[in-house]
Amino acid sequence: MKLETSYLGMNLKNPLVASSSPMMSDIGKVKQIEDAGAAAVVMYSLFEEQIARENEALDQIISTSSDSYAEALSYFPEPEEYHNLYAEEYLEQIRKIKDTVNIPVIASLNGTSKGGWVSYAKKMEEAGADALELNIYYIAADPTMTSADVEQKYLEDLKAVKKETKIPVSVKLGPYFSSFGNMAVRLEQAGADGLVMFNRFYQPDFDLDTLEVEPSLELSSTFEKRLPLRWIAILRPHLECSLAATTGVHNGRDVLKMILAGADVAMMTSVILKEGPGVLRRIRNEMENWMDEKEYTSIDQMKGAMSSSSVADPAAFERANYLRILQSYQLD
Repeated sequence: MKLETSYLGMNLKNPLVASSSPMMSDIGKVKQIEDAGAAAVVMYSLFEEQIARENEALDQIISTSSDSYAEALSYFPEPEEYHNLYAEEYLEQIRKIKDTVNIPVIASLNGTSKGGWVSYAKKMEEAGADALELNIYYIAADPTMTSADVEQKYLEDLKAVKKETKIPVSVKLGPYFSSFGNMAVRLEQAGADGLVMFNRFYQPDFDLDTLEVEPSLELSSTFEKRLPLRWIAILRPHLECSLAATTGVHNGRDVLKMILAGADVAMMTSVILKEGPGVLRRIRNEMENWMDEKEYTSIDQMKGAMSSSSVADPAAFERANYLRILQSYQLD
């Protein structure tokens, strides 16, 4: 059974990728993930806000010292020379993971503005990252901003990162574009080596006791795979870049469906957090058993076999299937 696949130009032993999670800050956990069968790991994100916040804090310390103890300035480097402490820890974690595992390590950079933070893409490459995932998490809350403005921000971010790096760059993005297919094509044309579908936009909640807005985090469910499944199947015939499925991948059948749709890899976090790294062995066994039953001998043989260009009824992914789905629900 040949489970090998290619993602971002990297040859992977199988399509199982452990995506960004707190476990990536624990070297022991990352090693367990590799031993359980993951073909690659994605680091937790380095956030633009964290870089900016720590730099601003250090600027304030230096400015305050200049007012009180002028001689203390000799102990501080010039602002353009000091490095963000959080970012340095992040880069060091890349180095440690690379020294520990033998699978590709994909760094993750999360930001929305084109600026100095982009330079950290190059630093990630220098630290040993095999590829970079540009995790664009942008809420267009300004009602004066047009959809074209939002799309341009994504393209500019990608181009800025590509300018700084030589390693492959994927873009992890949400589905909330008025024409997602067009946006996907434009990202590929702008240099994206891969697309990761989709980012989960975490929604706030209200605390009725304190009347405050509070963060709310729920792990994904297998039902959520249907959105990336649909778009990967639609876009696979139109894109040459790599496609990664994420959100709702919890078992071997979920992985198989993503591959059949046209994904090169399936990324997962929630199921590993719930069940531990060992769940990857169960997922791989489920895949192999199904492939043996259906007489598939390789991932390449089945990849895209149910994309929009391969199924008997491509309209099943579009509006033509809408009425049939609604009518299929039976009331008791």
